Amino acid sequence: MLAYIAFRRALISDNLPEFTCLVGTMVQEVYATAPAIRDACGASIFGHAATLEANFDAAIRQYRVVGLTAQSLARHTQTVIQGAFVLAKAANNPALAREGLDHLERYVRLIFNRQSEPTPDA
Repeated sequence: MLAYIAFRRALISDNLPEFTCLVGTMVQEVYATAPAIRDACGASIFGHAATLEANFDAAIRQYRVVGLTAQSLARHTQTVIQGAFVLAKAANNPALAREGLDHLERYVRLIFNRQSEPTPDA
């Protein structure tokens, strides 16, 4: 899980179109006017979240975390990533996307009692 977050953070470049999500942008624009596109975007985003569930489930069982499911944590991860992209675009500042993923890493470490700080930029 932490490696996935680090990987997504490493993909963030100074060029917004290189790392932001076309599907996330499209669904924001057409959710009410183009249901077929909205549904396709949803399938893409939720499908990607589903690829994280097995790792989240293993960690939840290993660390005996209660009160959340692998599915909800995977969706939350996508929520943070997509939100980080939106804020980066709104401010024209990729550092805001990195900041969002740093907070996501802190949250994951907190719920799994794996205290450590995110690795700072080199």
